Amino acid sequence: MFRALSKIWWLLALCGIVDAIIAAMNLLMMDAGGSVVWDMSVLAIVAGACAIIAGVWNSGRGNSWLLSLHGLALGAYGLIGISPLVRGPLSFRPISLLFVLMALSIGAFALRSAKTLRTGGPDRWFLTLSATASICFAFSFIAVGFGWVRLAPPHSYWIWMGSYFGLCAIFLLYVALHASGASSIRSQRSAPSPVS
Repeated sequence: MFRALSKIWWLLALCGIVDAIIAAMNLLMMDAGGSVVWDMSVLAIVAGACAIIAGVWNSGRGNSWLLSLHGLALGAYGLIGISPLVRGPLSFRPISLLFVLMALSIGAFALRSAKTLRTGGPDRWFLTLSATASICFAFSFIAVGFGWVRLAPPHSYWIWMGSYFGLCAIFLLYVALHASGASSIRSQRSAPSPVS
């Protein structure tokens, strides 16, 4: 699995770094105004573009299309935040559906990737745990989006969203780090041996 992602590890790392910045902005700037929403939206577009490119670049190898689906939903979320067509406050329901798609696609990617690894290894455990957490977030987005669960405004919402982006950042950076290691092993194997 990591070998299949070895050529795009840097895109995954960039996406993870941008997700970490979005998580930090959610957690540290809970009371900030509209400019932060604009900044987070632009960052979401950048992270979405990285995920789409990573999925397309790696197309035909396993389940990379799930990365592109995650990127499309993330980019759409970013576009809503900067769109001049959206004026005033927006209900969370349409946004929650994008987050459900983001969480399910990255969760499915992690779960399917875990199945390709040997049984019981630490990488498999990490991927399975990440998939479970992401799918739980997807259900929480459904529950909040349809009003079945209410978050105490405004701080609970920002902590919840920051936690989700933090999970995505940790997952993508972990995968990028291991794919980078697979890339260096591949380049060492393909290097010509010294002539004696």
